[in-house]
Amino acid sequence: MANAEKTAVIEDLAGKFRDSSGAVLTEYRGLTVAQLRELRGNLRGNATFTVTKNTLAKVAATQAGLGDQVESMLSGPSAIAFVDGDVAQAAKGLLAFAKANPLLVIKGGVLDGKSLTAAEVGKLADLEPREVLLAKLAGAMKASMAGAAATFNALPTQMALLADALRAKLEAGAPAEAPETEAPETEAPETEAPEAEAAASDTETETQD
Repeated sequence: MANAEKTAVIEDLAGKFRDSSGAVLTEYRGLTVAQLRELRGNLRGNATFTVTKNTLAKVAATQAGLGDQVESMLSGPSAIAFVDGDVAQAAKGLLAFAKANPLLVIKGGVLDGKSLTAAEVGKLADLEPREVLLAKLAGAMKASMAGAAATFNALPTQMALLADALRAKLEAGAPAEAPETEAPETEAPETEAPEAEAAASDTETETQD
């Protein structure tokens, strides 16, 4: 392979390492061209299956900042499934094919910059599809929002009930306080007494005169 061609392959692989949400490294020793075509068909829409030379893949992974994570997995005839769709669905497709075709060996992978063992790739396959997880998340958020809305809607009603209860309490206590407000009226005759005495004194004076 010419240097220019090698450079192009490395740049392509490095771009896939950087842009993909994850990658699963496999050994495909003994698989036929027809079987590889079948596997690519199973992964379509979720991952691209790329057969590569280990030396070029190591350089590309290093350029993408993933050299330490994948270097130990690049041995034997290697092929990498670069995930560009649903990670769980890609893992399921690989595991299902490996079960039917034991010559495909899953060595591990990398996800979000962290290395994965073959067992951890298997756990990814147990996850529900992305659409299902998003639907469940949306349902949970909707339920929480509905609960909050019900609480806010109940506040005006609760305030109205509280106001009615307070008004009823005040009205019930009003008669008992009424005599205290009317008390000054009973003292009116006392304020008029001096005037009556003055009038009586004037009468007596006129009589004496």
